[in-house]
Amino acid sequence: MNPIFYIVEVITLIIGLAAGYFFSRYQYEKAMREQQEKAEDILKAATEQARLIEIQARDNALKVVQSAEAELAQRRSEINREEDRLQKRRAELDNRLERLEQREQMLNKRQSSIDRRANEIEKLYEDELKKLQEISQMTQEQAREILLAEVEKEARGDMARIIRQIETEAREEGEKRARKLIADAIQRVASEHVAEVTSAVVPLPNEEMKGRIVGRNGRNIRAFEQAAGVDVIVDDTPEAVTISCFDSVRREIARRALTRLTIDGRIHPAHIEKILEDETKAVEKIINEAGEQAAFDAGVRGLHPEILRMMGRLKFRTSYGQNQLAHAVEVAKLAGILAAELGANVEIAKQGAFLHDIGKAMDHNQEGTHAILGAEFCKRYGVHPLVVNAIASHHHEVEQESVEAVIAEAADAISGARPGARREDLEAYIKRIRTLEDMANSFKGVSQAFAIQAGREVRIIVKPEEIDDLESTRLARDIAKKIEETMQYPGQIKVTVIRETRAVDYAK
Repeated sequence: MNPIFYIVEVITLIIGLAAGYFFSRYQYEKAMREQQEKAEDILKAATEQARLIEIQARDNALKVVQSAEAELAQRRSEINREEDRLQKRRAELDNRLERLEQREQMLNKRQSSIDRRANEIEKLYEDELKKLQEISQMTQEQAREILLAEVEKEARGDMARIIRQIETEAREEGEKRARKLIADAIQRVASEHVAEVTSAVVPLPNEEMKGRIVGRNGRNIRAFEQAAGVDVIVDDTPEAVTISCFDSVRREIARRALTRLTIDGRIHPAHIEKILEDETKAVEKIINEAGEQAAFDAGVRGLHPEILRMMGRLKFRTSYGQNQLAHAVEVAKLAGILAAELGANVEIAKQGAFLHDIGKAMDHNQEGTHAILGAEFCKRYGVHPLVVNAIASHHHEVEQESVEAVIAEAADAISGARPGARREDLEAYIKRIRTLEDMANSFKGVSQAFAIQAGREVRIIVKPEEIDDLESTRLARDIAKKIEETMQYPGQIKVTVIRETRAVDYAK
């Protein structure tokens, strides 16, 4: 090939390489300029943003400083006020301390005077003690032993009475809720007032019937009394005879039988026995029905038939004019209401209240109180132990073991104490009131005595020149003690001694 062609190719290659080098260098420099411009733009933007952030930070810092200065000023103001208040309190405390120091000085002076008087009194006491020992011919130790023995004996009695009185008052007063519960229970039961006492007087169609009742040589009346187990009193009462018997059921059987005999007119021993037998069956049926009906009315279930029969006997039993079966039903209803309100066991409370006086239906020949007899009777027939305890403890003859026993006792007291529940003979009531006032007036220093609240409180006004405050307390205790020893009364009697001193003068 031609050498010139190679030279031209080499030159062309060199020129191409140089052109490529300069073109790439140009492209590199152009790219560098673009990158530098872009970096400068970013730096300017960052510088501007930093300047804005710095301005905002300065504003925020200024606000924080201003807020801190305002808060600091407020705190300084509060501190100044607190310092003023503390300064005033310090001044008051200084004044008070000064007054206390003055008072302490006065008390020290008074104490020294009291100490001197005490020394004088102690010396006088020693002199009087020596004179008393010479007069009584007893040493101080002997007199102290006798006095302590007497004081201990009296204090023990007073302590027991005061404890019993406090417990009774706490039980009676209670809280407002207890009083409200009792009032609500009485209003919800709303029983009728006092029932009439079962009459033992048998009316006769005419006076001739008395002779037929007595019979020839007293044959009919003896046969009737022997068969019925009662006493028939034939006296001057016009057209009536009286039946007397401790057993209210036997008295009722005899009354019904004698009434039938007087209506029938056939009065002889054989017919008397037949009529008594018929009336005994009729009364037994009435007793069973009365017991079942009373349990139904009281809402008491699950009792043994023998217990219901015994409860039915209370239909013919009264206490202060209050029918005992109606009383049992009323007590059960009251106990149920109280137990429900207090969250106690309603069934046990109602059973205990319903059966609490079942012992009164027992034969009077059985020994023991009605509460103990009733509890033993119910225990034999599988009554719940808590119910048995409620029956036995409603007169505190045994200890109460449950709140239901307390509820039964409270319901019994409510039923017996509500207005119209029981009655008392007017003559006996007036006699008791007068006895209470006369007893209080018999004490020395008493000016007047008044029995109030139906004899449940005696208010005594004493002569202030004869009875001082300490003696008033002792007088109240002595009168209460004498009432306990000499009188029979239900519940408790409050003794209030009033001592009043009046100073009167006239302006002329």
